[in-house]
Amino acid sequence: MALSANDAFAATGGGRGRRRRGRARRGALSEINVTPLVDVMLVLLIVFMISAPLLTAGVPVELPKTEAGSLQDQTQPLTVTIRADGQIFVKEDEVPFGNLAPRLKEMAGPTTKPIYVRADGKAPYAIVAQVMASLSTSGFTSINLITDTGGPSSGATPKPATAPGGPDTP
Repeated sequence: MALSANDAFAATGGGRGRRRRGRARRGALSEINVTPLVDVMLVLLIVFMISAPLLTAGVPVELPKTEAGSLQDQTQPLTVTIRADGQIFVKEDEVPFGNLAPRLKEMAGPTTKPIYVRADGKAPYAIVAQVMASLSTSGFTSINLITDTGGPSSGATPKPATAPGGPDTP
């Protein structure tokens, strides 16, 4: 009598073979359900997309609007912020004007990092000019003013629209 591969366990002993076949059917599943993983990852992605812009600016100021485009340089610059009341901040720490240049030299180290000046639109012009002059005389060569986009172009105001037959009509 010839035995097949399926009958090998049946030939060794009556009830024992059936148990082994039963275990093979009830073995561990090798499938992984990735739906919960994808759900968690999407929630984390949304949370980080919402919270990332909130982490960029430490001191709240109202930047003036210009038509200049955004910068393409993505290195980590040093940020000097001037609030409307004239207070000066380096990153999020308030710094007196006399300690501004030494503090920035200490933070910049041996490399010449760009310095971004974020001044509130209502900040006194004299303080902004003094800060920029102090940075320039301290040896910093890459000083940039940060503004919001969407403001007036080159200071020109658009002409008001007039109705046909108005004062501009010949």
